[in-house]
Amino acid sequence: MCRSDAARATIVIDSREQEAYAFDPRLAGAVRRALQAGDYSVGGLEDQVAVERKTLDDFVSTLIHRRRRFREELRRLSQYRAACVVVEAELLDVLGKRYRGEARPAAVVGSTLSILLDYGVPVVFCGNRQAACHFTQAFLLAAWKRWGR
Repeated sequence: MCRSDAARATIVIDSREQEAYAFDPRLAGAVRRALQAGDYSVGGLEDQVAVERKTLDDFVSTLIHRRRRFREELRRLSQYRAACVVVEAELLDVLGKRYRGEARPAAVVGSTLSILLDYGVPVVFCGNRQAACHFTQAFLLAAWKRWGR
C-alpha cells in the first residue's frame, strides 16, 4: 500500500541532544528518542539517515580531545545511506581561528578532510545555527521523500 502524499515526515531528535533545533512544524513533526548515531534522523529511516550537529567549539574540541569516540560515531555514520556532520560556523571561522583551544586551523581543516576521505561522511559548514537548522531539516526531508515515503 502506498502512502498518501499528505503523509508527513517525523524528524527524530536524539534524546541526548541538549540544544535541539526547533523545526518548522508545517513541514514535519518532531519526536525525541534515542538514536544509534547522529543527533537527528527521520522516522522510518533512523538506521539509514542521520545528521550529527556541532558548534564550532564542539567540533574542534571533538577532533582534538575526543577523537577516538568521534571516530566510532563516524564509523557508524559511514554505514548509513546518507549522513553528514553539520557545523554551525563558516570554514572562514576555522581559518580565522575563531574557536577556543590551541588547535591550528590547518590541523582542523586536515581533520575535516579526513572525515570525508576516510569515512565518506561530508562535513557541511552552514554559517550559523539558523542556517544549520534549515539545512538539517531540508536534508532529512529530502531523504524521507526519496526513501521513506
